[in-house]
Amino acid sequence: MVNFDNAATTFPKPDSVRAAVAAAITKFGGNPGRSGHDISIAAAQEVYNARKKAADFFGAQPENVVLTLNCTHALNFAIKGIVRRGDHVIISNMEHNSVFRPVYALSKRGGVSYSIVPAAPEKDVLLRNIEKAVTPKTTAVIFTLGSNVTGQLMPYREIGALCKRRGLCFIADGAQVCGVRDIDLTRDNINILCCAAHKGLYAAPGTGLLISDGKYKIKPVIEGGTGSTSLDPEQPDFLPDSLESGTINTIGAISLSAGLDFVNSVGKDRIYAHEISLCDRLISKMKRIDGVTVYRQEGAEYLPIVLFNIRGALPEEACRFFNDKGFALRGGLHCSGLAHEAVGTLPDGAVRFAPSVFNTAAETDRFARAVSEAAKKFGTK
Repeated sequence: MVNFDNAATTFPKPDSVRAAVAAAITKFGGNPGRSGHDISIAAAQEVYNARKKAADFFGAQPENVVLTLNCTHALNFAIKGIVRRGDHVIISNMEHNSVFRPVYALSKRGGVSYSIVPAAPEKDVLLRNIEKAVTPKTTAVIFTLGSNVTGQLMPYREIGALCKRRGLCFIADGAQVCGVRDIDLTRDNINILCCAAHKGLYAAPGTGLLISDGKYKIKPVIEGGTGSTSLDPEQPDFLPDSLESGTINTIGAISLSAGLDFVNSVGKDRIYAHEISLCDRLISKMKRIDGVTVYRQEGAEYLPIVLFNIRGALPEEACRFFNDKGFALRGGLHCSGLAHEAVGTLPDGAVRFAPSVFNTAAETDRFARAVSEAAKKFGTK
């Protein structure tokens, strides 16, 4: 089975990550930060190493790196920890439900208002859309850095500059961008970056990151044991403890450390160039296949994702066909009704092709032949 569903989670993982997971279980099984014995201290050192590497990778400080279960977990911490009653926030029409649902929930029960701006392909138009949506009550811009549906890359450095100029908190959903594009919190004026470490950073599933520049105090969403200030009934007010209640995912942290080493050794630019080349290769072949629609806008820049449909086939039908041919892809709405509404693929959605650094041109060519077969099969319905 060839995995072209890497936008959901990268698979396979590098050999070094697999070895790190095994080491986490066999060598570093203690509970970090909970005891003074050697087993706990060894685990804590490995976790700190992961924080330090993530901080260096994204231009932050280790103490501002919070380990989470996934990007959704991180986004909920950021959004619900920053936005207050009476605030107004701005999101785009390409947001994943991990942004839209928390914002919508706050609007229903927390007295928060929001604006959804169209993510125009032209950079200047998109920035004007954001600027126009700002009100005296606006406190945050919560934006995906790149769509998980179409792959449209947002001008996040310019958005960050706008937020800094207007005094707005920039909460960034980096699920699809971290690991394939260069992100630096200081340079890009990102206040809080939320990351799916199990995707472009090749960590184990169940591993995410929230990385803060320290400017905004994030109110804890949950409270509990942190291994620090245990006599105080109040949750610690300093990172990462304030957002890390309970036993952390040591295995995920150690896998993240190995994943960051892998990405650094290969290079973000090389990974991006390879994956984009596979997408371009597929699109060039799809253009010659009757009955295939590729959803891309002229003037937009894209991540390594190709969204398409086959005439006569529901996305799930097409994906079942591809599965039987030995290819794993995701069809449907991709947890983003907003984006599919913007693209015009409701109510059924579309099929998403998302390669990783481990996919090859030969695999892409084989898949293109499967697309041609599917177009002929379903086109006769």
